[in-house]
Order: sequence, then C-alpha cells, then structure tokens
Amino acid sequence: MSESSEIAAPNWLSPDELRAWMTLTAVLIKLPSALDVQLQRDAGLSHFEYLVLAGLSDAPERMLPMSRLALFANGSLSRLSHVVKRLETRGWIRRKPSAQDGRITMAELTDEGFAKLAASAPGHVEAARGYVIDALTPEQISQLREIGEAILERVDPAESCPTVPKG
Repeated sequence: MSESSEIAAPNWLSPDELRAWMTLTAVLIKLPSALDVQLQRDAGLSHFEYLVLAGLSDAPERMLPMSRLALFANGSLSRLSHVVKRLETRGWIRRKPSAQDGRITMAELTDEGFAKLAASAPGHVEAARGYVIDALTPEQISQLREIGEAILERVDPAESCPTVPKG
C-alpha cells in the first residue's frame, strides 16, 4: 500500500479531552430526563410539550409555522404533529392555515395554553436553576453560554440560538 493511499490514524482524544467529552455526554443524557420528570410530575407535560408551548409563547402573535416550530423544539414534523394534536385536544394550541400561504400550517398558542405554560414555568425554572444555574459561578455561567454557542455554531450554524424562535 502506498503512503498516499494509507488511511490516517484517528486523532484520539487526550485523557482530559475524553473526560470532558464523557462528562458532556452524561449531561446530554441525564439533564433532559431530569427536566422531563419534573415537568411530568409538576405540570403533566413532557419536556417536548413544554418546549412547543414555550416556542409559541415567544413567537410574534404566539404563532409559528409547524416546520419552524419543529426546528425550534428539535423534533420531526411527524412527532410535532402528534404532540400538537394532543395539545389541541386540551385547548392549548390551535392549528390554522397561514394567511400568507394556505399550504403552510400555523400553530397558535391559545390563551389557555399560555396560562398552562405560565403555571408550569416556575417549576421548570426552579429545576433549571437547581440542576444547572445554582451549581455554577457567574463566571462559569458566562463560560457555559460561550461554550454552548461555540458548539451550536459547529453543529448547526443556521440555528445558533435556539432559545429565540424566529417568526
């Protein structure tokens, strides 16, 4: 085999890099589960349902196209459709055609949905504070934001700030 056709060896992680990676992996697995448990217990919502309601609450006129809402909540259109149907049954969301393009389905947060979100938010914020924010110093919170932004820029440059839905 010639030198030009040889496969390059992987750039293995150093022990410190591996430890950081494994810690991040554990956070990515355990934190969403912990948040889901809190929301199910205290609000009767899944974390995904909460993200859907929150995404709509921050959108202009509390309304987003289903495709944009799926991106914000990091779910497929199929999953979102099932969840929105369930939330519609509860009276928290309504679907309607876009006024600009009838081929686009809009999801709209109802007043009842906004009230449910408002009632659920304090417990969720308390969980976020208890699991993450209060465990860090103000300097570490800034570092966490910077680290998160740097990673998001690599993972999905178009969606570098998922916390602010774009209308």
